[in-house]
Amino acid sequence: MLLSLVLVGAVAGCVQVPSGPSVMVLPGAGRSFDQFNYDDAVCRDWALRQTGVRPSRAANDTAVATAAAGTVLGAATGAAIGAASGNPATGAAVGAGAGLLGGSLVGAGSANASYYETQHRYDVAYMQCMYAKGNQIPVPRGSHPPRSMVAPPSGGYDVPPPPRGGPPPPPYDY
Repeated sequence: MLLSLVLVGAVAGCVQVPSGPSVMVLPGAGRSFDQFNYDDAVCRDWALRQTGVRPSRAANDTAVATAAAGTVLGAATGAAIGAASGNPATGAAVGAGAGLLGGSLVGAGSANASYYETQHRYDVAYMQCMYAKGNQIPVPRGSHPPRSMVAPPSGGYDVPPPPRGGPPPPPYDY
């Protein structure tokens, strides 16, 4: 049991703990830095309440739950295999160890995914709050739709028909 707690702790220790938002927000025009710092504190708290949990806590909970489930499943499978070979206790012990190892590895991946998903929700809530308080959110250059240059309508000229006997136009794929 001690080994399982050490292994789960080691896997959970691989998760990065955020120190706050992972996005940049700038003070709004005409706003003091003290007001910006106040808004930052308020919005960090608001983002935390919106997500319900710190990203690091969600990741650690996921890692522990997955490792524990792997241990239980491994012990049950090991006991069944051990019973078939006449030694269910040894099978359960080996299965629990293998399940803990597999569950810890899967838990590390799940914890990482849980961390990034929770961090994203936290960042979105933080940016919404900071923007609503008059601060600036930098927008990536590629996020604006490109301007399309539309030709002015033709002056009543008709487009000539295609030449006779030519191949049909290719079909449009939607």
